[in-house]
Amino acid sequence: MGEMSRQFVNRWGRQALGLWMAAVLAVPAASAQADLAQQAREAWVKRDRARLATLVEAALTQQHPLAGWVEYFDLNARLRTVQQAEMDAFYARYPASYVEDRLRNDWLLELGRRRDWTGFKRDHASYQMRDDREVHCYTLLAEHAGGGKVSADAARAAWFAQKDADEGCRALAAAMVDAGIFKHDTVWDRARQTLEQSRPVAARQAVALLDSKPLSQKLAELQDNAGRYLTRKARPTPRAEAELTTLALARVAASNADQAGDLLRDKWGKLPKDLQAWLWVQIGRQSALRLQDDALAAFDRAQRTAPDLDWSDDMLAWRARAALRAKQWPVALQAIGQMSAAEQRDPAWQYWKARATRMQGDNTAARSQLTALATAPQGGALNFFGRLAIEELGLPTTLPPPPTPLTAEERRAARSHPGLTRALQLMALGLRSEGVREWNFSLRGMSDRQLLAAAQEACDREIWDRCINTSERTKAEVDIAQRFPTPHREELLRESRASSIDPAYVFGLIRQESRFVMDARSHVGASGLMQVMPATAKWTAKKIGVPYSTDRHNDRDFNLRIGTSYLKLVLDRFDGAQALAAAAYNAGPGRPARWRDGPVLDAAIWAENIPFNETRDYVRKVLLGGTLYAQVLGLPGTSLRARLGTTVGPASARGDDAVDVPPAAAGDAAR
Repeated sequence: MGEMSRQFVNRWGRQALGLWMAAVLAVPAASAQADLAQQAREAWVKRDRARLATLVEAALTQQHPLAGWVEYFDLNARLRTVQQAEMDAFYARYPASYVEDRLRNDWLLELGRRRDWTGFKRDHASYQMRDDREVHCYTLLAEHAGGGKVSADAARAAWFAQKDADEGCRALAAAMVDAGIFKHDTVWDRARQTLEQSRPVAARQAVALLDSKPLSQKLAELQDNAGRYLTRKARPTPRAEAELTTLALARVAASNADQAGDLLRDKWGKLPKDLQAWLWVQIGRQSALRLQDDALAAFDRAQRTAPDLDWSDDMLAWRARAALRAKQWPVALQAIGQMSAAEQRDPAWQYWKARATRMQGDNTAARSQLTALATAPQGGALNFFGRLAIEELGLPTTLPPPPTPLTAEERRAARSHPGLTRALQLMALGLRSEGVREWNFSLRGMSDRQLLAAAQEACDREIWDRCINTSERTKAEVDIAQRFPTPHREELLRESRASSIDPAYVFGLIRQESRFVMDARSHVGASGLMQVMPATAKWTAKKIGVPYSTDRHNDRDFNLRIGTSYLKLVLDRFDGAQALAAAAYNAGPGRPARWRDGPVLDAAIWAENIPFNETRDYVRKVLLGGTLYAQVLGLPGTSLRARLGTTVGPASARGDDAVDVPPAAAGDAAR
């Protein structure tokens, strides 16, 4: 999960925040003034330009504290007709603010669409965030259009980083193809990459650059029905036809890796070697995702077919996971060693490199590698793999000492920071998305002390997601009380004990699910502190004999009772295994029940092979959170390895269905 676990919609506890805003920030109480920004947001959604113009006039007349946002919504709604002078006036009114840079980002996209490269370069010089991929593509295109030299590597990196089929990166790629900087093999590489990432629209956009209507039509056909295309139209030559055949076989592999392997062996052995190898990598990945024992054989065949094939980090990661599962330590080490330098620095691969090295018999090197991870800034006791390394080395698992208390001046500086103030005002009005972005923009360049002060402002006002996420940005000074707060402590302890669940485990789960925001709501409908789906809440309420109604979902006590009761049922289903229960809470009980089938595995290797990226990360964070909360609360259970468990294997004789739980889970990965 990303910022706010990617589970929140733009809602907040408006009454509590409103009271605080009136008392502390002295926001004018007049509802007409307080609601202007909110009204502008609603008018922007409707593209009601007349209403926006009226609201802008009112905001400027009243000197509304969020006038910049009111103007932002107005200008954004009519960006296609705005001229530079109006933009410059806006920049001058709100210099160095988030809305200035946000609108500049939007304007750069518009200038790119207009192909106004002079204006684009002028505005880009003052652009601060520089985190928009499409803007980056337009930046390279502007350089190319102005006669500058754009390297093929830079353009390729920008295009391949594109996630959505946007106009800026398409235009850059088209210009590179026209100039001969991108050859056809680059375009086909991009098409295969987008297929790996399940982005069919981007694949069509790439193939369309080849200026061949028949190729685009055939791609559409194979995306619609790969089996029919392979039967009726696929050919192994020439190269363009071979590329399309390869994409069709990859589509088959996504649903049936064994069938794709049979087709490749029996019918399509005349495809170019590099394409065959790429297909074997895809087959291996799909087999690894399904936890099939033949995944390594497919990966090995890929390597034999084309030893020089350039594997992506994701493919190498799945080869490494399959090797760990099969206890093929040399293969795991080889896969990790082929990863990019950045990927090899990830604590996960540092840990698995050390484990594989130890299993090869080199205890001295393994201990050195684990020590480096245990003491590294990105590792240590606050990282899942750093904690495992510390425990395996037998080192103390003490928490970082609390930082020096914030001074009155540090607190005043945070409280009076214009950007943080605007962010809190926006959240008080329910404009949560805008408030979070304003808050994060304001944190740029802050020192540890400034971040701690900003985090404390959020903590004091029970804005727990900003409290936690802001504090997590510090490097040298770590405030555990901010990073692992204990709101609703008495109520949570009471409900956890009533359900006979470890309270630290529940704290870790809630921190990951909702960041303790009581009216958090996911895009699929899960809500409340424990992010329970309505159907699950209704089923659980009936199971434990408490009244149910939809309007109780965000009630703290009801949500805690339903969530802990459901979690207890899940834990019982998996014999108390916290890793399996966390996976079930996120992805649904049926999936981890299937994932445990097969050989008995080291629990850490089992967790590493969870097929869903979100669920794998979720399990790590919930278990680590439970471990750290046990230390914060002074409870037993401070060993991460004990929470993770020793081994995971097929269900006991009583079977996974011995305890009835509903199929719907609380997390997003289930849907």
